[in-house]
Amino acid sequence: MTEDLRERQAPLKETYESDPDAARVTLTATGDEAADATACSVEVGEAVYEAQLHEGAGGSGTAACSGDLLLGALAACAQLTAQAVIENFGVDADVSVRVEGDLDLRGTMGVADVPVGFQDVRLDATLSGDLDPETAASIQDATERYCVVYRTLVDAPDVTTEWTFERSAEDEI
Repeated sequence: MTEDLRERQAPLKETYESDPDAARVTLTATGDEAADATACSVEVGEAVYEAQLHEGAGGSGTAACSGDLLLGALAACAQLTAQAVIENFGVDADVSVRVEGDLDLRGTMGVADVPVGFQDVRLDATLSGDLDPETAASIQDATERYCVVYRTLVDAPDVTTEWTFERSAEDEI
């Protein structure tokens, strides 16, 4: 399996080294309204996910909230990156990842002057296998260095917004 991933990545790495523009991609997610103001659908890649307000903000609690999706993105990215690192290291190990985040819903509900968003996020990874401490530390270091979502949260990029306001046809006279 190790050679399989290395073989698949080798031509990509060669291309990215010779043509840096080929490595630049834009990922897109779109949200669309649902029938209920507490829910929406989010299209990510080829999949559509249902999301809703957290139960503590008026949602029904039957679908993931946006905070769950953020933590899920970190868990998926860390899990996949660690798996790829382990495979590329050529060691026999398994990894499992758990991500938790703490937030104070008073901020998003506007009932107290507290930060909106997560105050703490914890990523706990468990490596199992016949690993020496140096290899385990190298797996952690490489995973944290190459995990896109982790790096984005740790080294937050500038975020810009653009709002377009359109009048509905029935508003026009």
